[in-house]
Amino acid sequence: MSGRTRAGAFLVSAATLVAAPSLAADDPAVLKDLTAVIALQGQPCGQVVTATKQGDNDYVVACRDGSRYRVFVNAEGRVVVQKQ
Repeated sequence: MSGRTRAGAFLVSAATLVAAPSLAADDPAVLKDLTAVIALQGQPCGQVVTATKQGDNDYVVACRDGSRYRVFVNAEGRVVVQKQ
C-alpha cells in the first residue's frame, strides 16, 4: 500500500470516528473502522470484536487476538491508539 493510500485511508477512518459519535459501538461499520484505525497505527489486532464507547470519539476495544486498546481523538485532533 502506498504512503498516499495509507494516509487517505487513515483520514477517512479518523473522519468516521469524529463524524459518527452517535453510532452504536457494536455497529459492524464502527468495528470495521476501529480495526482500520488500529492497523494504520501499526498495532497488532487482527479484527475488533467489541467496542465500548467511553465518550465522544473515545472507545475501548477488544481484538480477536486478545489485545485491548483505547482509541480516541486527543486535544490536538489526532487519533491515538493506546494499548491497555
